[in-house]
Amino acid sequence: MLRFLAIRLAQSVPVLIVMSIITFIIIQAPPGDYGDFIRTNMITQGNATMAAADAAAEAYRQTHGLNDPMVIQYLRWVWGIVTRLDFGESYLYNKPVLDVIEARLPKTILIALTCHLLASLFGISFGILAAVKQYTWVDVVLSFVSFLGMTIPRFLFALLILYILVYKLNVQEIGSFFSTKYGGQDWWLGWFQFNWPKMGNLIQHVWPVVAVATIGGLAYNMRVMRANLLDTLNAQYVETARAKGLSESKVVLYHAVPNALHPLVAYQGVVMPYMITGEIEVAIVFGLATIGPAIVGSMAIGDVFVTASLMLVLGATLIIGNIIADLMLALLDPRIRVGSDA
Repeated sequence: MLRFLAIRLAQSVPVLIVMSIITFIIIQAPPGDYGDFIRTNMITQGNATMAAADAAAEAYRQTHGLNDPMVIQYLRWVWGIVTRLDFGESYLYNKPVLDVIEARLPKTILIALTCHLLASLFGISFGILAAVKQYTWVDVVLSFVSFLGMTIPRFLFALLILYILVYKLNVQEIGSFFSTKYGGQDWWLGWFQFNWPKMGNLIQHVWPVVAVATIGGLAYNMRVMRANLLDTLNAQYVETARAKGLSESKVVLYHAVPNALHPLVAYQGVVMPYMITGEIEVAIVFGLATIGPAIVGSMAIGDVFVTASLMLVLGATLIIGNIIADLMLALLDPRIRVGSDA
């Protein structure tokens, strides 16, 4: 198993390198940089002259190396990450990019993990129910829910919920994790005394993001589980289990379901990036302080290092997710480990 893990880690290094190069090139492709943003702001908001604005923008480019060739900028950025875990300086936030990542990434991953767990739990359960109740009204209703979850864009769901909350229910404090009352409170009020009111307030603020981001994963899990389980239920070994007198529930749960889970286990390799992108879409609509608004804001003004670093982190989650999926499949199916040793 250790050799299997080592091979997967070694294979991920060149993928991550190529991903960083492509990301950096794409981000640098549009014309303009942060110096142009400074120039525009000085003219439109500071009433500066064209000459003064141009001089300030050029001075900023010289100080921060924005006039260097793209290759030099990329190598300097990568060398800082490898040697010092330095992702560069954010022009927009005026602080190290690592601080931006540390402030926003944990919230993003925590929400994405919550969405993943809910999507897996309900999606697999609904998929089993739909397969067992094939062609009944239960199957029709669940299939319709799955169809909606896979076809309607998540940002459209988010806009619909935002409209209902703000214009129909008059909900306040949209775009924050906590109400003003709970924002500064600690999670622990004393020994073994958890701040449950703060947790409840957090759920009140983030449930739309969790709900919308969960829908797509739930729909996919349900459709795949239903299709695979229907195939498995017709297998010969399942018919043999029935012939032995086992109850239908034991046949389904102990014989059919474990074998139908293989494609879903493989899917776990991409589910984390999928959930993170879902969270990003919805967080942008609701204005939550996660990775999504940071990426959009940094791209709008040419904050290259924030955008490139966050995209690199998202790519790393895809690689890590695939490695975890490979390990889960190897534990579930020893034939994969045998194939890796060959």
